[in-house]
Amino acid sequence: MTSNGSVYKVLFLCTGNSARSILAEAILNRVGDGRFIGYSAGSQPTGKVNETARELLTDLGYDTSKLRSKSWQEFGSEDRASSPETEFDLVVTVCDSAAKESCPVWVGHPLTVHWGLPDPAAVTGDDVTKRAAFDDCYAMLSDRIKRLVRLPLESMTRPELTQVLQGLGQTLPQNQEML
Repeated sequence: MTSNGSVYKVLFLCTGNSARSILAEAILNRVGDGRFIGYSAGSQPTGKVNETARELLTDLGYDTSKLRSKSWQEFGSEDRASSPETEFDLVVTVCDSAAKESCPVWVGHPLTVHWGLPDPAAVTGDDVTKRAAFDDCYAMLSDRIKRLVRLPLESMTRPELTQVLQGLGQTLPQNQEML
């Protein structure tokens, strides 16, 4: 994976861009330590950030004022192709339906991996049940993203990195992994 300068740009994709990809963007921007910048988008954005996702992030001390649900066309459309903001190093799909869709052609041919996660926004029930689903999703994303930022990216080949990143998409948080 090559970086755009000294910063790695990562785009998290989901269908609605209201929960999972929003959480991932926020987490990476916090733990990326200036070495990573996270973005998020959706193939069919809802147009708003899920309220439970926003509440969770706010409770954890995140600034959510700049988070918004947006289309991947903001980053993948031909008229934006020359913008440095559209040149990603890594594109991560976080929902199965977005992984199966035809994505825009990304400038620079970034590495693309899939980290499928259950959709917490689809969980029904009382507020406690819904919040638990978001907490679980946050924990899985946080663990995977923390592992990503610790990787020695500069010394890894593209095939090695692809294998490792795909493997991260199959992991549970470290405290939940089976022994």
